[in-house]
Amino acid sequence: SDLLSYHQSRHTFGTLLVSAGVPMESIAKMMGHTNIRTTQGYAKVTDDKISEDMDRLMEKRNSMVQV
Repeated sequence: SDLLSYHQSRHTFGTLLVSAGVPMESIAKMMGHTNIRTTQGYAKVTDDKISEDMDRLMEKRNSMVQV
């Protein structure tokens, strides 16, 4: 649906800005958030993704070392 695509694009935009190191205050303004907590949700998503990626990397590393 168009609404879902709109939400997904906003979410992707916010997540990319966080990943690029753009300050939360700037992201909040760009996205029209009146509460910084709304914007901070994007940082949580990014932290979770980084943690998952690190876990995956360590698993690959461990399997290579054990061979």
